[in-house]
Amino acid sequence: MFAIEDLIARSARAFGAVDYTPRQIEAALRGTFGLDTQLVSDGTYFVAEHEGRIVGCGGWSRRRTLFGGDAHAQRDAGELDPRVDAARIRAFFIDPAHGRQGIGRAILERCEAEARACGFTRFALMATLPGVRLYQACGYASGSPIQHPLGDGLSIEFVPMHKNDPSPAP
Repeated sequence: MFAIEDLIARSARAFGAVDYTPRQIEAALRGTFGLDTQLVSDGTYFVAEHEGRIVGCGGWSRRRTLFGGDAHAQRDAGELDPRVDAARIRAFFIDPAHGRQGIGRAILERCEAEARACGFTRFALMATLPGVRLYQACGYASGSPIQHPLGDGLSIEFVPMHKNDPSPAP
């Protein structure tokens, strides 16, 4: 798990630096960004490796929690109903040295395929500002940005996004 947490921190600091202040990133790393071990336990969190090193991670969930690692306070492990709810796309982070090489897209496609196989026809996520670009390129529509409180008077901007599967399972 340490390798994933290290990747998350490196990714957030490198890619987030364009859109967020260092204080926002460090505060987000204390709870909002981070590994959600529920995804690991559910078998819905994936990593990409290159030469034995984790270079990307991301997952999907059938749980109500939309974002946040284990330290994030607003968590709900209740299960979603694929007939009415959207699967959650969660916690995507890419090694800065391997960015813009299709790793995030490949993990996202795997997540969508597995959620689809479980009956989901819609997907929802809470994107970081750097993540918006990937998700838009993959067909996700943006909602109105939100300011998520980080504590100590800080907040961070996220963008809720959604996608309807153009080819839902029968």
